Amino acid sequence: MNEPTTPTPHLENTPQSDMPQTSTAQISQSVNPASSQQPVQQATQTQEPAAQPQPQEVTQPTTPIEPTKAGGKTILIVEDERFISELYTRALEKAGYSVSTAGDGEQALQIATTRDFDLILLDIMLPTMNGVDLLYKMKDPGSGKPVSAKVIITTNMDQKEETKDKVEQMADGYLIKAEVTPKELVAYVNQVFGN
Repeated sequence: MNEPTTPTPHLENTPQSDMPQTSTAQISQSVNPASSQQPVQQATQTQEPAAQPQPQEVTQPTTPIEPTKAGGKTILIVEDERFISELYTRALEKAGYSVSTAGDGEQALQIATTRDFDLILLDIMLPTMNGVDLLYKMKDPGSGKPVSAKVIITTNMDQKEETKDKVEQMADGYLIKAEVTPKELVAYVNQVFGN
């Protein structure tokens, strides 16, 4: 029942120069053949100096929105639906615009009359004050400082023809949100600014 044993060399007294130079990576690969499926990286390899990393070609990812020269243009998005507001904000910021948001009519009026914007994207259905009333207040010279920004109405509501005509006369554009992708919105805004 005694199995033959292989004598192990006694390495304690062997000078280091006589010892074979084997890296940890070579040992782990020879012990575990499955590890050859994945590259093994060990900082303890001492046979060769580490190769200098080669510069890699950097490619821009393909994006659905082409960046433009927004020229520091500022936009106020007045939208109570958070998802749409964030979607528009990301698209416009990616295109180089500076974007602020307001989630209701009162907040939008306060922001629009105290700060200068180049463009306001205005939803019609808003809490605290609807977009039509907000538009009248922003454009009314008798209400203090009228807003000089261009105003684009964004809505999913089908307005009465009379209301739509009045809104379009006071606004600089009219978009149906359900029919406009973020890429198309950026293209439309670029067109408004002549980009």
